[in-house]
Amino acid sequence: MPSLHELRGRAWCFGADISTDMLSPGQYVHHPMPERLRHVLEAARPEFAGAVRPGDIVVAGPNFGCGSSRESAPQHLVDLGVAAVVADSLARIFARNAIAVGLPVLTCPGISAATRDGDLVAVDVAQGRVTVGDGGSVLSADRIPEPMLDVLRHGGIEPLLRTMAAAQAAAGDLPPSAPGAAASL
Repeated sequence: MPSLHELRGRAWCFGADISTDMLSPGQYVHHPMPERLRHVLEAARPEFAGAVRPGDIVVAGPNFGCGSSRESAPQHLVDLGVAAVVADSLARIFARNAIAVGLPVLTCPGISAATRDGDLVAVDVAQGRVTVGDGGSVLSADRIPEPMLDVLRHGGIEPLLRTMAAAQAAAGDLPPSAPGAAASL
């Protein structure tokens, strides 16, 4: 399971009101996944999808993830290797969808003012702490409730459900062929 204490990466900074349509542009919804991923955040930063590296961290102003309830928006960030999103504020449905796909997201007032592109950002998701730069600013983020941290520790809701079903099957509480068992997920 991923550690929620040691996420470290290069910052990609964005402004306010980054919508789910910027994260997952609707005009590419029926295109193959590699094509869809090439357009993630291109309306805000055309170079992002081609230059983001696994482990990088998205830092944003207020209202990140606003717009529709597009589940593909946080999934595209995961697919590009983004380790976490830290924003001044997050749209609630985006935050819930992100947790469901295993993407750590934190609301951290003041993060956008404290961070510049390329800064090293260290995120302790479990403690709600964000450090900008080596020995730099330490900011407090809103803590994520324990049940949601458990979802993140498992890498998302589907892996958590598979683990729970396997444990039930192993304990004899759920036959492996029963609906909801690990084999059917």
